[in-house]
Amino acid sequence: QVQLMESGGGVVQAGGSLRLSCISSTISFSINHMAWYRQAPGREREAVATMLASGRTSYADFAKGRFTISRDNAKNTVHLQMNNLQPTDTALYICAEDSRGLGFERFGSWGQGTQVTVSS
Repeated sequence: QVQLMESGGGVVQAGGSLRLSCISSTISFSINHMAWYRQAPGREREAVATMLASGRTSYADFAKGRFTISRDNAKNTVHLQMNNLQPTDTALYICAEDSRGLGFERFGSWGQGTQVTVSS
């Protein structure tokens, strides 16, 4: 089964930046789809950005223009560069991997997350 480990979270002032990283243990990383989700207390888990094995990306509206997802298949790693962070971005950011191509939410593997806190 896939194992994921996130890092890079922390406390940052509004307007600041963070770069999150997620490393996967799976040998088939290069052909799997990757995504970043986030969840704040009392809110639904929501997709932030996805990157398919083909390299095609998609972003939530709140992330467009501020966040960038990238992957390094040689290192089994996916990144999320977050710029101009705002207090509303405060959440647990979770890495997900879809090894079947059948959808993250039902069939994906999930990391434990890394906390991002943005102060005003």
